[in-house]
Amino acid sequence: MDAIANLLSTALSYIQTIGIWDAVDILIVAYLIYQAINFVRRTNSKNVARGILILVAVLILSYLLGLTMLNFLLRRAMELGLIALVVLFQPELRRVLERVGSGFTSNRSISTPELETAISQVVQACVDMSASRTGALIIFERAVDLGSIMSTGTIVNADVTAELVKNLFYNKAPLHDGAVIIRNARVAAAGCVLPLTQSRNLSKELGMRHRAGIGLSEQSDAVVIIVSEETGAISFALDGTLKRHLNGARLTELLHQELIVDEKKLSWKDRIRDTLQRIWKKDHDGAEDAENY
Repeated sequence: MDAIANLLSTALSYIQTIGIWDAVDILIVAYLIYQAINFVRRTNSKNVARGILILVAVLILSYLLGLTMLNFLLRRAMELGLIALVVLFQPELRRVLERVGSGFTSNRSISTPELETAISQVVQACVDMSASRTGALIIFERAVDLGSIMSTGTIVNADVTAELVKNLFYNKAPLHDGAVIIRNARVAAAGCVLPLTQSRNLSKELGMRHRAGIGLSEQSDAVVIIVSEETGAISFALDGTLKRHLNGARLTELLHQELIVDEKKLSWKDRIRDTLQRIWKKDHDGAEDAENY
């Protein structure tokens, strides 16, 4: 009992010395550990993580047991291993940094007639394609730039209309197998190739189109709409999560929720940021159009 009392007394004395910044420090470290675990799960790197933990355990044991040569070799291996990990996970680390960077820009826009038209036309096209069981994969770009994905397809740069979207996904059209990317309320590219998700927890009913849509939503903040060729079901993917069997009204609601910000709730900082972001995107798109021309 005395040992337990001493332990509790010591723990209490430590807790009393914790200040506000110590608590913030603990929360930040806990959040980073949580994100690291999520990163390992999302990238299917469990075996790599297990191997690293085993090496660290052997390294500690070799130090405690005085195995000098083994400890020296393992320390050198760990130093080189850090470089190897950066090379091995370069695509994943790049995507993580892109997501961190996109956190400083708004991924929703103030409502404009062009954006409202794009949403209504895409919803109409999806409802029509659902009825005819025409497969489709439509991407709304947000803060994370999808230029590298667009480069795998064909630049279109056209107004969004239901007829254009349906024609692009017509099963005898040359671009129907790829994804359509909508940037700044315009059809920017079609026939784009998307990365497949590595998740093993998906239903066997989901085909390559759904896996590609989920894969892009895992790697960016894009809003993804999928129409199943087999069942005609409309799905909505965001941040690796898939919502299935949507009707037109529910799809419209989700698109407004994720693409448009309520102007009444915008602070002056958000207004300035949104304006600068639109100006930068306009100049960026103009430069790209000039290059393509």
